[in-house]
Amino acid sequence: MRKLTAAITFTFVATTAYALDVSDLTNKEASGGLKEALVVAAKNAVSKLGATDGFFGNPQVKIPLPATMQKAEKAMRMFGMGKQADDLVLKMNRAAEEAVPEAKTLLIDSVKKMSLADAKSILTGGDDAATQYFKKTTSSAMSAKFLPIVKKSTQDVQLAQQYNKFAEMGSQYGLVNKDQANLEQYVTNKALDGVYLMMAEEEKAIRKDPVGQASSLIKKVFGSLGN
Repeated sequence: MRKLTAAITFTFVATTAYALDVSDLTNKEASGGLKEALVVAAKNAVSKLGATDGFFGNPQVKIPLPATMQKAEKAMRMFGMGKQADDLVLKMNRAAEEAVPEAKTLLIDSVKKMSLADAKSILTGGDDAATQYFKKTTSSAMSAKFLPIVKKSTQDVQLAQQYNKFAEMGSQYGLVNKDQANLEQYVTNKALDGVYLMMAEEEKAIRKDPVGQASSLIKKVFGSLGN
C-alpha cells in the first residue's frame, strides 16, 4: 500500500511539474535552467568537434575543397596532384579540429552574459533560437580566435599557398567568391559553421528530451515548452 501511495504521489508531482507553462517559471528558474543547459550543449559540441576526426570523420561538418578548387580537382588528379588535393582536405579539417577548442570559453562567456530578455526570447523562440543567439554574440570573436590557428596549420602546405595566390587574383575579377578568396578564411568560416551546426543539434536534443538532460531545473524549464 505504501509503495502504491508513493507511486501515485511521484506521478502527481511529475505531472504537475510538466504541466507548467513558461509563464509559470520564475525569472531565476527560466534563466538558470537555460544557462545550465547551454553550457552543457557548448561543452558537448566542442568536445565532439575538437577530437581527431571531429570534422574529417563527420559528413555533416567535413570541410571540402573550396568550390573553385573542386572544379579543377578532376584536372588536378589527371596531372598527378590527387594526393596533394587529398592531403589538403585532411589538413583543412585537422586545422578546424585544432581550432575549435577555443570556442568553448567564448560560448560559455556568452551564456554568462545572457540577459533575462535573451533567455526568455530563446525559451519562447524557434528550435534554433539559442544557436542564433550564439551566432550573433560569438561569431566575430570566434573567427578571430580560429584564424591564426588555421593559418599556422596550413602555412607549410604548398597547394594552399598556390590556391591563395590564384584565388586572390580571381576574386579581383569576380571569378572567385570573396569568402573563398583565402583558404585560411574559408576554413575558418567552415569551422564556425560546424560549431553552430553542432550547437543546433545539441539544442534540438535538449528541447526534444529534457528528461534525458542533466538536472531537474533543465527538465522543469524545457519540459514546460512542450505545453
